[in-house]
Amino acid sequence: MKAPPRLLFADADGQVMDHPHLLASVRSGDTLLGPTERPIPLPAGARLAHLPGRRPVGVDASTGELTLLREVVVRGRRVTPHAVGALLPPGYTRTFLPGEVKASGPMLPQWAYTAAAWGDGEPVAWAVRTDRRTHWDGRRFSTPELRTRVDRALRADPDNRVLLQLKTCALVYRCFTSQNLFYRRDEGAIPVSVMCNAACVGCISEQPPEGPPASHARMDDGPSAEEMARVALSHLATAKGRVMVSFGQGCEGEPLTRWPVIARAIRLVRAQTSRGSLHLNTNASLTEGLAGLLDAGLDSVRVSLNSAVKDLYEAYYCPVKYTWEDVDASLALCRRRGAYLSLNLLTLPGVTDRSGEVQALLALVRRHRVDQVQVRSLCIDPLQYLDVARDRGAGGNPLGIREMLRVLRRGAPFVRIGNFSRARGERSQPA
Repeated sequence: MKAPPRLLFADADGQVMDHPHLLASVRSGDTLLGPTERPIPLPAGARLAHLPGRRPVGVDASTGELTLLREVVVRGRRVTPHAVGALLPPGYTRTFLPGEVKASGPMLPQWAYTAAAWGDGEPVAWAVRTDRRTHWDGRRFSTPELRTRVDRALRADPDNRVLLQLKTCALVYRCFTSQNLFYRRDEGAIPVSVMCNAACVGCISEQPPEGPPASHARMDDGPSAEEMARVALSHLATAKGRVMVSFGQGCEGEPLTRWPVIARAIRLVRAQTSRGSLHLNTNASLTEGLAGLLDAGLDSVRVSLNSAVKDLYEAYYCPVKYTWEDVDASLALCRRRGAYLSLNLLTLPGVTDRSGEVQALLALVRRHRVDQVQVRSLCIDPLQYLDVARDRGAGGNPLGIREMLRVLRRGAPFVRIGNFSRARGERSQPA
């Protein structure tokens, strides 16, 4: 039988070590506990992450009691330990948060921290593989020829504001969807908006002074319909694989705030080609604008949400001049109009998997016959999100992320569970 996984910790320089006798703990919402499920080997493309200012909590192997690790002696040297988590590659969803408590320091940077430990000779993480398609394998991205491809695209259209933004996204942020545009394959990104009608607590492109540093910078000048159309047409004409272009990315504002410009771009594209899918990533706040895009030829919509319960949704998204009811109306519109409908479900163990939250989500999926639920580990300091979610949303005990997924599959067998958007040609394939 495999030995229980041991606690990992890091010194101030980020050097990771395993504790000689304490076992790992995990966090589910506000609760620290010993693991209730086995971890998996750290996936290829994952990495361990030092959590500065967070103290690791271990489990005493003889008593089962939780133990806060305040100090540890390493080769005769006293070390103040910091907690360690894991960052997962695409296609995996975390099932537990790192077992840690805050000691000092600012909020953690915006990454999806996952519980990690030391297993039998290798690091392990508490996660489940939720999409086995391999076209998002990290080894296919950030290759040596990427910069040459970026430069070539910009020489052909040097003033295109879409391409100028995507250059930064591809080379600096290493965004896979942006890189696809230059690799001419699969889903290609088209950023469109400089403004947003939500002030999401975990926004990666705009944060208040007291928040963590934003991990991305928005474009400062929205592109024209013609610029969008040129990029989209080039991709649809030459890309291989699961061909689609997606308006609206995580590093920008809300695309529906510019829906008339996007609608014109879609019409320009569809006047020249019927190839591929035209997709929108959105908060679904402006139902009238979404209708305009569907009229123009949009065929796929992915709606981001953290909860199907009004008070928790609005506490995280902080919507401006729209409400949860507008989102629900947009979901209904997509179903009436026959668009491929996905939810971008932002998950945090101990909150998203509460029994009441799961039932509310299941009811939403059934009511709108949602085609796909893309489970996405929310990139945020877990303790920051717990402050938002505490005493909000539907109640009940956490079921666990794995059980949440099983409930969705049993209760809505028509829905696909995965991580990646689907192009037109693969939507009828098995999940």
